[in-house]
Amino acid sequence: MTDRQNRFEGTKEVIEAHKLDLHRLNEFLCAFLSDYEGPLEIKQFKGGQSNPTYLLETPVKKYVLRKKPPGNLLKSAHAVDREYRVISALNQMGFPVPEPYLFCEDNDIIGTEFYLMEYVEGRIFWDLDLPQISYDEREAVYDDLNRVLAKLHNYDHKSLGLSDFGPAGNYFSRQVSRWSKQYRASETQTIAEMDYLISWLPENIPIENSVAIVHGDYRLDNLIIHPTEPKIIGVLDWELSTIGNPLGDFTYNLLAWQMPDIGIGAAGLYGSDLGKLGIPDEEKYIELYCERTGRSKGLPDREFYSAYNFFRIAAILQGIAGRIRDGTAASSEAMKIVKAVEPLAKVGASYATKERA
Repeated sequence: MTDRQNRFEGTKEVIEAHKLDLHRLNEFLCAFLSDYEGPLEIKQFKGGQSNPTYLLETPVKKYVLRKKPPGNLLKSAHAVDREYRVISALNQMGFPVPEPYLFCEDNDIIGTEFYLMEYVEGRIFWDLDLPQISYDEREAVYDDLNRVLAKLHNYDHKSLGLSDFGPAGNYFSRQVSRWSKQYRASETQTIAEMDYLISWLPENIPIENSVAIVHGDYRLDNLIIHPTEPKIIGVLDWELSTIGNPLGDFTYNLLAWQMPDIGIGAAGLYGSDLGKLGIPDEEKYIELYCERTGRSKGLPDREFYSAYNFFRIAAILQGIAGRIRDGTAASSEAMKIVKAVEPLAKVGASYATKERA
């Protein structure tokens, strides 16, 4: 097992800031979940920095609970109600998401809104080069990674009852504005490259009007792989999902090939011998997605999308800095992650400069 896999795989004791009222929760589940039988034991999943996620175990069944973090939260962040709504719609279509069981908006139960969903038994891989599996399995996993995202983007969101899940137009304008505001609200130091991107991005948005359900954080470690087969059986962490431009979603997924080693997170595939690993190169991965989504013109304006996605990640991580300040960050990795904001901004600005040249 790799160091990263060991650090993030599995569960841990619930940290002090995220402890729940076990008695109130047990009473609630007895009253509102038809097949529930206590007693109840709770652990917290190791991975993740945003919405605290728990494994609930009873003598007969396992569940997963997702909730808002405690404390003062940035507006529009940690919307667990939106997560529950989108996975409910997608579950009915046979898309690989856990089955949702119930949503609770009563803050008096465990302190915040939360929802309960199916525990999906499978594998989560935290290393992009997939050292635990064979050449053929790596090839199949990355093909399925591509296929499942294309499937999501091919859905008609209106037919799924999600016509009001997000404004249909001006996706990148909305996103740049949102993350700029979040970055400013959490800002702890001056980063020239972030200032540059906040000015540059709104002036360089491509004319591209595709609309789809977007996941917002589609990457390998947000997927559950079948226990013995190289296929995706669960897509997790829908906190950032909305209606928007699918190219923002897809090009975010491309960061796996573009991410330099900045000392945190999964090492990117950049510089790896992909042919030896059985992993498609970036161009092949783009080609597969375009074939599956009917994009005959390929993927223009790639520098903008890369600049935008590096900026967006930097802004999200800066939000963690604000939560460290408030004592509500979700893991021991949080301090290390905050140090990545400036190098991410530098990479994003380098793409912006490349497009401008």
